[in-house]
Amino acid sequence: MILNIAAYIFVPIDDADALAPRLRERAEADGLRGSILVTPEGLNLFLAATEAPVRDFLAWLRTDARFAGLHAKESWSEAVPFARLKVKRKAEIISFRREHASPLEVGQRAPTVAPQTLARWLAQGHDDAGKQVVMLDTRNQQEVAYGTFTGALTLPIDKFTDLPAALAPHRDRLRDTTVVSFCTGGVRCEKAALWLQQDGWDNLLQLDDGILGYFEQVGGVGYDGGCFVFDERIALDSTLRPMQAVQA
Repeated sequence: MILNIAAYIFVPIDDADALAPRLRERAEADGLRGSILVTPEGLNLFLAATEAPVRDFLAWLRTDARFAGLHAKESWSEAVPFARLKVKRKAEIISFRREHASPLEVGQRAPTVAPQTLARWLAQGHDDAGKQVVMLDTRNQQEVAYGTFTGALTLPIDKFTDLPAALAPHRDRLRDTTVVSFCTGGVRCEKAALWLQQDGWDNLLQLDDGILGYFEQVGGVGYDGGCFVFDERIALDSTLRPMQAVQA
């Protein structure tokens, strides 16, 4: 079986240009495929191989104190869903092009809600203060087509940078609700939540670890369909199994 991991971490990386080839060398030595984004604000990883090399790579990476807290979300497949290894030096973990959208810049994360708590809120129909919960999908239209939370607010966007303008018309009607932003693995909803908080939203949380973390911890409670992933598996169901088989 193939172990697939999705992981990101916000942490200052002053040596991004030098770090990228080091990560490539180690990942290639371990026979990993997928993608590694190296940026001044942190890392974003999607990698796959048999179990031992993936765990060896993560253990090696965490020996660097900057990445000791890296948390990887796991799923399994019959074949490696990536054609090759790509290591890229980027300006951001995910392109958003807005100020005040990184915990490094703001000095803290936006408030989070754990998957178990969210599942309870969705089941009971409100949060613990009795407020309506609105799920805010920060992904694009292509991804949303494979599945989303029941009744989620989805936006007609093709890229993440379009989110602020697309969300603006909904601001007034969401004012008295608890808004929970979410995405595939947590990167986009974290950036969106921080930016919105700095823009005056005081009723917004982010789903910790995104949809994949939610599936991993509580399954598909309140979720319809699957989660689009950026590899040959196409999408995963709520048990983290590919909805479309990968050809070996």
